[in-house]
Amino acid sequence: MTLTSTRPDPSATHTGTAFARRASASQTSTRLLAGPPAVAGAESLFDHRARLGPLPGRVATQLIPVLERSGLLGRGGAGFPVGRKWRSVAERSEGRAVVLVNGAEGEPLSRKDRNLMAFRPHLVIDGAVLAAAAVGADAIVLYVGAEHASARAALTRAVAERTRELAVPIQLVAAPVGYVSGEESAAVHFVNAGDPRPTNVPPRPHERGVHGRPTLVQNVESLAHAALIARHGDAWYRQAGLGDTPGTALLTVAGAVTQPGVREIQIGTPLGEVAAGAGATREGTRGILLGGYFGGWAGVDEAWNLPLDPAVMRPRGFAFGCGVVSFLSPAECGVMATGRILDFMARSSAGQCGPCVFGLRAIADATHRLATGTPDPDDLARLERWSGEIAERGACRHPDGAVGFLRSGLRVFGDDFVRHQARRGCEARARTGTN
Repeated sequence: MTLTSTRPDPSATHTGTAFARRASASQTSTRLLAGPPAVAGAESLFDHRARLGPLPGRVATQLIPVLERSGLLGRGGAGFPVGRKWRSVAERSEGRAVVLVNGAEGEPLSRKDRNLMAFRPHLVIDGAVLAAAAVGADAIVLYVGAEHASARAALTRAVAERTRELAVPIQLVAAPVGYVSGEESAAVHFVNAGDPRPTNVPPRPHERGVHGRPTLVQNVESLAHAALIARHGDAWYRQAGLGDTPGTALLTVAGAVTQPGVREIQIGTPLGEVAAGAGATREGTRGILLGGYFGGWAGVDEAWNLPLDPAVMRPRGFAFGCGVVSFLSPAECGVMATGRILDFMARSSAGQCGPCVFGLRAIADATHRLATGTPDPDDLARLERWSGEIAERGACRHPDGAVGFLRSGLRVFGDDFVRHQARRGCEARARTGTN
């Protein structure tokens, strides 16, 4: 269930009411979005430490097993266990590793990372400092989306507030605008060579990353959670969570809702409860995008009671991903909505392999023809065939994400695709009298 919430627009941000049904006030007062309302802007170092206290100095060497026991999963999209990731770098570090703080957030619907950086910058830096000590790093890179001006400004001020106490230098790098720029090998490639394209791995960044050193690439929300776990312990973190996966997570709620914004929920909160808090209704929803553009569509009936928990969602074919939940209204065409996202994915290609350059463009064009009522006779059959042929053939996982998204659209909006292929008009427009 929802802990706290903020709207993406800083001028309209608010802090919501903390929940009380399964979590105590002491639990909610120290979660990610606790503290002063976001309309107050970035929390200062003085206020941050007055609220949470200083980082415990003895924790650094002990933090990795604490993180492993906590069950914290990465929040960048893949959901890899954070403690295991830190250990893989620490085992190779020899005191010369690099921590790359990933705040690129190129997912078009997501706002959680930029909000966290803009309003709680010191919590993010705490996590980076702890990570550097735990894995044996002598450099920290803040890799922040160039378009996230408020986040970059907040982090710049926060680093300046801490300059005299930092044992490890921190460099702020503007991540270029682009969907693939936040992929971990692309982030390393940009820092090393100014080229934000994913590299054909191995070696992985934890083996050889920034300047050839073992590199921990970690999402900003993951680091902020680590900073709280360092203070309060793994048992404290596990107190939250309604199912198999412990803890809390940030969600960006968007689409056909009256209260869009960023919310912190207990993992396992039913989707319908999030919908109710955001002003979405079952009758007013055509489909639900889960996990962002690298996730996929879900039908209303199959997802309304779905616990937002990676351990539950993954076996059912859904993705928690980067924490995006977007509601499609009945007035919107599922084929058109799918086509818009596929066109974005095709345009966002790194352009370094055939499946992306030719395959995704062909898929996007065929879906566009279907959506606009001008399909070639075999467009739908091609989409069904191509969705199976392109997977796992790209130089990176971008085409896999795109065709996985396509398959979800064909499944959830299958009747609409058939109707469009037969040129029988758009059902969504027919329902709203606009056909």
